[in-house]
Amino acid sequence: MPVQKKYEKVTITDFAAEGKCIYKSEDGVVFVEGNVAPGDVVDLEVVRRKKKMQEAVVRKIHSYSSLRAEPHCRHQGVCGGCRWQHIGYEHQLQFKRQQVVDHFERIGRIKNVLINAIIPAPSTHFYRNKLEFTFSNNRWLTTDEIQSGSTFSRNALGFHVPKRFDKIFNVETCHLQPDPSNAIRNALNQYTESAGLNYYDIRQNVGLVRNLIIRTANTGDLMVIVQFAENDEEAIQSTLQFLQSTFPEITSLQYIVNTKGNDSYQDQEVMHFAGETYIRETMEDLTFRVGPKSFYQTNPEQAYTLFKVTRDFAGLTGKELVYDLYTGTGTIANFVARQARKVIGVEYVEAAVQDARQNSLLNGITNTEFYAGDMKRLLDTAFVARHGRPEVLITDPPRAGMDPEVVATILQAAPDRIVYVSCNSATQARDLAWMADAYEVTKVQPVDMFPHTHHVENVALLVKK
Repeated sequence: MPVQKKYEKVTITDFAAEGKCIYKSEDGVVFVEGNVAPGDVVDLEVVRRKKKMQEAVVRKIHSYSSLRAEPHCRHQGVCGGCRWQHIGYEHQLQFKRQQVVDHFERIGRIKNVLINAIIPAPSTHFYRNKLEFTFSNNRWLTTDEIQSGSTFSRNALGFHVPKRFDKIFNVETCHLQPDPSNAIRNALNQYTESAGLNYYDIRQNVGLVRNLIIRTANTGDLMVIVQFAENDEEAIQSTLQFLQSTFPEITSLQYIVNTKGNDSYQDQEVMHFAGETYIRETMEDLTFRVGPKSFYQTNPEQAYTLFKVTRDFAGLTGKELVYDLYTGTGTIANFVARQARKVIGVEYVEAAVQDARQNSLLNGITNTEFYAGDMKRLLDTAFVARHGRPEVLITDPPRAGMDPEVVATILQAAPDRIVYVSCNSATQARDLAWMADAYEVTKVQPVDMFPHTHHVENVALLVKK
């Protein structure tokens, strides 16, 4: 077996994409994952080579970078979330903005626009309103547990270990979602363990308790959904009754029986057990109903900032026809509707469109229309001819960005302004390059939605040349 190349006492050079770091060696770039920061002096061992690129792991840290901070969570290093806890927040923000700059310059060939300082999140802990936890009969054991030779329960309720689809570690305290999220998860884990319920086996697709979803709202509403992999009515009812009696603050208690080979439940029936069938989020004077399958921004406090930037960039006067592409449950569409003549939302998921219409009705908004369908097929020249040419177009696509067919239709529709909201500045920059002959990027505003991760939201304003 060939000896792997090692680098000893080298300094980590910079951040890289997807939350990794890099060391620039004489042999090319070495990508490093894990608990490292630019400025760390480390020993590296290469574990994979690809032409001029190498991937390595840290074998020893000799000295720590000045960019570092003390991690706040005991699960760091095992959990794949909040991977930048060991980086000072101000340095996280600097890199996220630089990531947008690099993508715009290298991919979009956009160098003549000011990219504003990133808007920091007011809360860097307990900012999420939704978390999903997995039950497993194959708990991840720590090195100390393995070396002890003792016998441990292999049941777990928590998160996946990075790159291990079949390994779950028990989460004791998560700093992402406010109370009573931790209390609900820990109590349910104790109950299912003591009741002898079978935890899910992902390899065999057997076991009763499978998944736990907790959604909190800024109104105080609280939704809990338990997913079961077997239809054991007695055990299901007793589990839900335990939650209802132990946590009377739950305002919406629901469950799913999912016998498929994956946890996705958009195609599954959600069964109502107690309380309402939805929770409510508020933003300004608007109220949004959020059902068990509804998408709503998982950082609602910072989503408000994002939407205000979007509305400001749109420059609405009350006379404009606005298209809102990838509208989801119509959050942005309804948020800007009172400043527009009319808003037309387009979305792939029919259930989301139904939520969008309901949210308009709930808030007395009468100048919105929503349509469901495959974006690249629904949004064509006939659609624009039927509904009118938009003066303003807002688009908030998934991480993959927009399909070329969608961009082509936008260019044919030729709105005066385009506000492009993105969770992936690389694909955003690519799409902007496709529109560069017809549009000039005049404003760019990054927004930090997910502290302690490498993710960044970005809003760009395009004006027709």
